[in-house]
Parts: sequence; structure tokens; C-alpha cells
Amino acid sequence: MNHSENKQPIDQRNLMRDREAASYLGVGVSTVWMFSRQKKIKAIKLSPRITVWSKADLDEYVQSCMKTA
Repeated sequence: MNHSENKQPIDQRNLMRDREAASYLGVGVSTVWMFSRQKKIKAIKLSPRITVWSKADLDEYVQSCMKTA
């Protein structure tokens, strides 16, 4: 199976860098990276030096937090 067959297309308009994601979530940049390491939000590596987060994934995380609060 080709590795690219199981990847979903990425809508680049809804991708955020770490500062944008932090602002969107109302947390610090280091918290965005911590949440990514903890698998609370999914990071998308575009290249070795570029990581982005999907707005849809961030919205899903916020919704899950609201359900547990």
C-alpha cells in the first residue's frame, strides 16, 4: 500500500502555526507544544521545521474540554 493513500487532504486555510493556535486556545505557545506531546491535540508536521495544527482539531479539543467541565 502506498503511504500517501491513507492520508487525508489538508485544507491549508484552516491550519495554524504555534502562536496562532495558542492565541486561538487562549494558552501559551509552550502549552500548545505540551498538549501536542500529551496527544491532547494533533500536530501536523509539514517539514522538519514547520508544524501546524488544524482548526478542526483544536475545536474538537475545546469541545471535549467543555464536556468534562
